[in-house]
Amino acid sequence: MTRSLLTLALLLLCLLPARAQRLVTQDDITLIAEKLYCPVCENIPLDDCGMPACLEWKDEIGRALAAGQSEDQIIAGFVARYGEQVVGVPQQPGLRALALVTPWLLVLLVSAGGWLTFRRWRRATPGPAPLPAVTGTAGEAEDYRQRLERDV
Repeated sequence: MTRSLLTLALLLLCLLPARAQRLVTQDDITLIAEKLYCPVCENIPLDDCGMPACLEWKDEIGRALAAGQSEDQIIAGFVARYGEQVVGVPQQPGLRALALVTPWLLVLLVSAGGWLTFRRWRRATPGPAPLPAVTGTAGEAEDYRQRLERDV
């Protein structure tokens, strides 16, 4: 009886490490890989790149997930090793806020400038142009009329 209990306890102990590791799917890896950028190519997300370095990084993400690391821990590890260029936005709160707010401020400023310009153009629409002054004598006008009738 003790021998069977000991065997059962050993089997349970052998199964515990396997239970601690979770099954990692390709979707789990892709969710993290789309937040990182390729170390070789410029501005290409890791999940879209097929370079060998990217494939290694994806394998590393899969191993880290299987070991029980969270998404934030994995991304922080990549940032610590390779710098902030591996993520799309800076990780420091001040720089991150600036990176996210700046494009919206630029759009707002350009829109306001365009609105003011169109408003100014509408106010400054000129009236009808004045007719040119007739110069010359009546004789010159008559000569011109005769030449015109002759040409037509």
